[in-house]
Amino acid sequence: MRVMKYVVALAFAGILASLGFALYFMLKDGRDGRAKSGGMARALTVRIALSVILFLCILLAWKLGYIQPGGLPVTR
Repeated sequence: MRVMKYVVALAFAGILASLGFALYFMLKDGRDGRAKSGGMARALTVRIALSVILFLCILLAWKLGYIQPGGLPVTR
């Protein structure tokens, strides 16, 4: 299904965006002597949540028959 491809691509984009935000907060909070804002931890928490949700959605789509495993052909 085409919709599944878009959902997976959108989830990967969200995961990469949260990694980018975590990098930004790590660089911003690490340079000055102030207390850290917690933005990096929040961004990484969002990344983990998106990854778990993506995995569960792929597993559910496989169980419901929306996607099929492709695999490599087994030949000798």
